[in-house]
Amino acid sequence: MAKTTKKEPLQKKDGSKSEAGKPWEITKQHKIVLGCLLVLFSIALSLAFISFYIHGQEDQSAVAELTDRTETVQNWLGKFGAFLADLIVYNGFGLASFLFVRLFFLTGIFLILNLSSKKLKGIWFWDLFAIIILSVLFGFFATSLPELGGVVGYELNLFLQDYIGKTGTLLTLVFGLIVYLIFKLQLSPERVQSFFENTKKDIKTDLSSLAMSKNEGAYNLEEFAVAEQNELEDIVLKPKVSQFEINKESLKPTISHSSEINLDPITKPITVPPPFTNDNINPLDSFVIETAQEEDIIEENLASRLVSDFGLFDPTLDLSNYKYPTIDLLKEYSTGGITINQEELEENKNKIVDTLRNYKIEIAQIKATVGPSVTLYEIVPEAGIRISKIKSLEDDIALSLSALGIRIIAPIPGKGTIGIEVPNKNPTMVSMKSVIGSAKFQEAEMELPIALGKTISNETFVVDLAKMPHLLMAGATGQGKSVGLNAVLTSLLYKKHPAEVKFVLVDPKKVELTLFNKIERHYLAKLPDTEDAIITDNAKVVNTLNSLCVEMDNRYSLLKDAMVRNIKEYNDKFKARKLNPENGHRFLPYIILVVDEFADLIMTAGKEVEIPIARLAQLARAIGIHLIIATQRPSVNVITGLIKANFPARIAFRVTSKIDSRTILDTQGADQLIGRGDLLYTNGNDVVRVQCAFIDTPEVEKITDFIGSQKAYATAYLLPEFVGEDSGINLDMDISERDTLFREAAEIIVNAQQGSASLLQRKLKLGYNRAGRLIDQLEAAGIVGPFEGSKARSVNIPDMSSLDQFFNNEQNN
Repeated sequence: MAKTTKKEPLQKKDGSKSEAGKPWEITKQHKIVLGCLLVLFSIALSLAFISFYIHGQEDQSAVAELTDRTETVQNWLGKFGAFLADLIVYNGFGLASFLFVRLFFLTGIFLILNLSSKKLKGIWFWDLFAIIILSVLFGFFATSLPELGGVVGYELNLFLQDYIGKTGTLLTLVFGLIVYLIFKLQLSPERVQSFFENTKKDIKTDLSSLAMSKNEGAYNLEEFAVAEQNELEDIVLKPKVSQFEINKESLKPTISHSSEINLDPITKPITVPPPFTNDNINPLDSFVIETAQEEDIIEENLASRLVSDFGLFDPTLDLSNYKYPTIDLLKEYSTGGITINQEELEENKNKIVDTLRNYKIEIAQIKATVGPSVTLYEIVPEAGIRISKIKSLEDDIALSLSALGIRIIAPIPGKGTIGIEVPNKNPTMVSMKSVIGSAKFQEAEMELPIALGKTISNETFVVDLAKMPHLLMAGATGQGKSVGLNAVLTSLLYKKHPAEVKFVLVDPKKVELTLFNKIERHYLAKLPDTEDAIITDNAKVVNTLNSLCVEMDNRYSLLKDAMVRNIKEYNDKFKARKLNPENGHRFLPYIILVVDEFADLIMTAGKEVEIPIARLAQLARAIGIHLIIATQRPSVNVITGLIKANFPARIAFRVTSKIDSRTILDTQGADQLIGRGDLLYTNGNDVVRVQCAFIDTPEVEKITDFIGSQKAYATAYLLPEFVGEDSGINLDMDISERDTLFREAAEIIVNAQQGSASLLQRKLKLGYNRAGRLIDQLEAAGIVGPFEGSKARSVNIPDMSSLDQFFNNEQNN
């Protein structure tokens, strides 16, 4: 049985789709029919225009009464021709309208012969340019004859004269003609000079030939007489040799003796060309160098033709009317910005200086930078002061300031100063609205931008999740982890289209991420045959993580076939229509796995969770799967070395001990934070202190309601189904319970020699669940082998004849 292929629909610029063989696809026959129609229309248009200039005055009164059947017209194309001529010639462009006949005729010929449209575009452009120029030109010189320039030419002429006068209008028209002659007719000074030189030489040639003919006429009689005399002498004096006699003279040897051989070199006479006169034109003077024009390059590449016909593939067309959340959905918590308390700053500065002097540490300079919740005091110690000595006074400075959360940075990276961070007595709340509305976030050219909050210098802190590539969050209970997760998700909702990013949400607490259920069919991904997209059951987490591993392996196979290295190159290639959907290629959205409480998963599942998490963390960055894991217990049995090694980007909210701070950040400092969203961020190098943006539950609810009320996909993004070793498939299926497409599916699998549910989905246009059941039935019948992870199942029947014999044996039994 021949292998059949089914073409996937092509996506056009307007969002519509066309399939091969459908009536609305433009085929070669359609182009021929349309071309013939345009050619005939151009002929009819020419007849209407010509008869207009003959009978236009007689038909003018009948144009307004087209619906009156008793009214007669003289136009050769009837009332329709009279109407077209009046519209295009009289009310249009006048005599220049005849160029429309040429345009429609050439367009029809190009369609009939299936020629490249590149040259046709140039013809249309320059002819339309000429129509406008000629119309205005006729309107300028023939104002009393509106039929020459038309209403358009007449009105454009008056418009130009009102602003630039008659002289300016004439100069403008001359410039338009010059542009047409130079770009369209390729006129240049060299061609004009060559034309006049050739004309001058042709005139000279004609004059010289005339003079020579006169001279020849003068001597014709004399030459004739001489020739007659020579002929008579030849007849009388020379003996006549018969053609049947041997000429003995011709049989003599050429050389009789060797002495007759002349060894001297023979010099050939040099022919001197006659001098140049008026009677003798040198042909070299008419030597003309012609430059051949470059041939048109026709791109035969299929991808280029598809892009030219349909444009780049746009993954957002399915939800083309989707509107991003508006910024007014967020609440503004602070109105006046940061409040600077000069007395508090001066008091803290004096206390720091006095405390250091008590330990004989002199300061050369001190500077304060006020942030939303923390003020950074930068000090420059005198020469000879050991940095470690200042670092050891952290608790003493905290005691003198009577403040919680003193953190000393010694030294500040990139600066020759030592930093002392002191919490403000009246901290300013950073609202999510101020962060989302900042220019730094709105203009961020990142794949997955995340706005965390503001730094000590009151700058919006924006990072790219795609560059991290995974994020580990930790902090004690009530210190802002859930708010931080909401800030991360909100940032992505404000910047990415539903076709570009999908979330896999794991919420063991069951209450933190439930609001995002409303955007399930827009942004969420889930396993097939599951009701809720947000995973709250720890038993389902293992299957979800393993499903993501299968998705990762499948995506790497697609990248391998496309010969690219990462998801961005793959999607760019797919948008340029260089990848065929029939081969399984598709647009790949980013997938972000968010786990709100990782410690609970480790306690219940242990290695079953840690192994797929480690696999994803190690390999998934190139194919667009990123992990965000949060926990309130940053201990070594939860955040193991295997996980930490693959999570260079980490966020630490306030923790209870220095040990927990070192576990999450590999350095202390998280135990000195003041809470309420105060965090430290590191990506393997510097540690940055950020005040996390606050977003409340009602704000998240408004955003999800706004998105959820819009048109969505038919279902959430379906992850590949994971079937473990102990899947419990019943291999003793009754033949009568088989699917009606069982035999057709078996033929497809045997022909392709590849057993996969995705193949059946594409060939039979099935959903994933039915295709999976068919694969199970084929395994039960022994046609395909068992499940082998991300690999396609083996096919046990080699060819179609063996398959026919298999079904015959089943019927006989």
